[in-house]
Amino acid sequence: MKNLLRALPEDIPEEIFTEIVATDRIRIERIISNGHATEPGRWYNQESNEWVLVLSGSGTIEYESGELVELKVGDHLLLPRGVKHRVARTDAPTIWLAVHFS
Repeated sequence: MKNLLRALPEDIPEEIFTEIVATDRIRIERIISNGHATEPGRWYNQESNEWVLVLSGSGTIEYESGELVELKVGDHLLLPRGVKHRVARTDAPTIWLAVHFS
């Protein structure tokens, strides 16, 4: 993959996670969402930190506390390890850059 915003599939029934770089200390991935959201009642509780950047589209992150964070193109957010969160909604399509690290 040379361009994160090109060569997008036409059919996106589920979110698509594409690993770009991975070592034992960091993982970078492109995520394509197409109106997807985390199932109600399901929370991510990750063992690593995750920094996300919206490259196109928009999405809303919901914390277990009920706080909602709207992210648009260019917005970024740090999701600390152990903090429960979920994707409440995304536009069709939304492209994220995610960096997972300790």
